[in-house]
Amino acid sequence: MATLTTGAWGLRRKILLGYGMVLCLLLLVFAWAVHNLLRLGQASEAILSENYRSIIAAENMIDALERQDSGVLLYILGFEAEGTEQFQENERKFLQWFSRAGDNITIEGEADIIARIDSAYAAYLRAFTQFLQESAATGERPAMQYHEVLLPAFMAVRVASAALRDLNQHTMYGASEAARTVSHAAIWSVTAVALLATGLALAFSHILSTRLVRPVQQMRTAAMQIAEGDYDVDVPAASSDELGQLADQFNVMASRLRAYRDLNVEQIVAEKRKSEAIIRSIDDGIIAVDQDLHILDINPVAARVLRIDPGEAKGRHFLEIVGNEHLFAYVKNTLSSGRPPEIAEKEAFLSMKRGAHETHYQYAVTPVYTPAGTMLGAILLLRDVTKLKELDRLKSEFVAMASHELKTPLTSIGMSIGLLQERITERLDERERALFDVARDDVERLQNLVRDLLDLSRIEAGKIELAFEAVPVSLLFEKAVQALRLQAEERAVALSFEVDDELDVRADANKVTWVLTNLISNALRYTHAGGHIRLAAEQIGSKMHLSVADDGEGIPFEYQHKIFEKFVKGKNAKGGSGLGLAISKEIVRAHGGSIWVDSIPGEGSTFTFTLPVVS
Repeated sequence: MATLTTGAWGLRRKILLGYGMVLCLLLLVFAWAVHNLLRLGQASEAILSENYRSIIAAENMIDALERQDSGVLLYILGFEAEGTEQFQENERKFLQWFSRAGDNITIEGEADIIARIDSAYAAYLRAFTQFLQESAATGERPAMQYHEVLLPAFMAVRVASAALRDLNQHTMYGASEAARTVSHAAIWSVTAVALLATGLALAFSHILSTRLVRPVQQMRTAAMQIAEGDYDVDVPAASSDELGQLADQFNVMASRLRAYRDLNVEQIVAEKRKSEAIIRSIDDGIIAVDQDLHILDINPVAARVLRIDPGEAKGRHFLEIVGNEHLFAYVKNTLSSGRPPEIAEKEAFLSMKRGAHETHYQYAVTPVYTPAGTMLGAILLLRDVTKLKELDRLKSEFVAMASHELKTPLTSIGMSIGLLQERITERLDERERALFDVARDDVERLQNLVRDLLDLSRIEAGKIELAFEAVPVSLLFEKAVQALRLQAEERAVALSFEVDDELDVRADANKVTWVLTNLISNALRYTHAGGHIRLAAEQIGSKMHLSVADDGEGIPFEYQHKIFEKFVKGKNAKGGSGLGLAISKEIVRAHGGSIWVDSIPGEGSTFTFTLPVVS
């Protein structure tokens, strides 16, 4: 335990020492930068505090003096009151700013200029007083007196004030040059210190990282050797810190792997042979591919299906062996997405011809993952469904033949019952007439069933003919709603649709109208009075989604996944043969679309199917 504690602190000390060294260098650079910034700040402060106030004072003195001169000119022009008032008001301003300039003497020679301004301004004031006295005595405003006495006195004060301003500006410029010199020196000194600190930090980091990484590189090389199957490796433990302890544990792991290899090679081989035997004994065809779509394994059943020797198939590309691009696309999609592909019901079959005999296989693609979640490849399962296909064909042919044979006698029976009802109704009592009505309804129901069976048989046999054309969705909705509007009004059910007139689909208008009327008829059966049936259309990508929604009884969840199968009717079914939705599904699929239902029991149902949009 004592050794573990010492080792734990050893690596930590190294890391802390490295970070501490870099931190100290950063602090050194920071302190030096702060020192130079303080020097620069002091220089800038000297510029502002020593000279700026004197410059402002001089500018304001000149401004006040010029306004006094303007007052003298106003006086000469005959505006004695205004001129005198302006002169006296700016005299106070001049003296205020002169007082501030006198309190801020900090430059050599500035006191002499202040004294010159003081004596010159006193002379200017005396000249103005004399000017006023002479004007009052003579009653005239002598311009000559202004030009020879007042103007020279004014210029003397202004020149002295300008000299004060220029002296401070020159001093400020000198201080600015000094600050610039300090800033340049600060930049170079901080740069030099930063470069020196960076060099020291890089050198120290290189030395420290080399000492820390060397054992990690040794363990990495040893791990690569183990991954290649060489377990006879040993990592030298050069220190007692965590890396040294990790090297010791690595060596222990390598020794145990060597022991495990020596102990379990035969067991692993036996398990592999057992797995291969299980795969070969399965009746279904199995093909395993890796992530590069190369065949890892193939059982004899799949090899017979593809007519190839299992040994020749291993290692070759999947498409080269199978030769089916659709199946190859599904396998490739599974490897790229990591999920089983969504395969349409009619496309999940692979047909192989051997002379006149044709066999059919239903296939499924499944990704294969390790317990850690890494995908190894995919498994293709081929299940022989030839007998089921043949049985389905025979069943369809029997249904078609039976329906065709029943059609004529049922028509005859219906016509006979109708004729008898017309001729002998008056001679029958109420009970006998009721029996005739029941017989007529049963015959009509059988005729509808036979007609639906014949339609379904033709569709399943691919004998249905579709007249594709560009059809406005609004036209389809109008035809379907018009056919059932009277029935909806009798049941007090609102029937409406909203669709953009510019939405067109590529479809057989009559067949799609039949699908819509079938869906609306079903909705009418399960929608109570006061309910609402809505038709809507929305384009999503290259498909148009057409929906029929009602707020009726809804469909129980246990029936929703099978209501499109033949002869399936809900628990509370109200009439119908159970073939309408199956026929609708086949018509939609013949258009290249799909159909589904969304329903919540007690809240209604929404049947939606897709059709291709006109390009």
